[in-house]
Amino acid sequence: MIKMTLTSPAAAPAIGPYSPALQAEGFVFFSGQVPLDADGAVVGETAAEQARQALANLHHLLQAGAMTSHAIVKTTIFLTDMNDFAAVNEVYAEFFEQPYPARSTVAVAALPKGVKVEIEAIAMRE
Repeated sequence: MIKMTLTSPAAAPAIGPYSPALQAEGFVFFSGQVPLDADGAVVGETAAEQARQALANLHHLLQAGAMTSHAIVKTTIFLTDMNDFAAVNEVYAEFFEQPYPARSTVAVAALPKGVKVEIEAIAMRE
């Protein structure tokens, strides 16, 4: 099996020993995207603002792999406060069209760098 890492200078850098995205056997697995800019600084104070940046990072990685959001088949959203669900949902709807990816949303105790949102995804090459 051949694996290939996808990165983008416009997306947040990895903050640990992992690949931002890894392609294997026609699938692309995107590590959880947190709301960091390309310099590694946290962007946004609200969960909605942070979700927008996390999704922008995902978009940059998709572009690096010559894909669009239509390639995404599954996402997982991690929230530190489930009361932010509706606000994050509104932002999420700006990035995806029907048929929407399958999705899970999970409440967690904490996320890296004290952020409120992390979004991971799986895409399939057409």
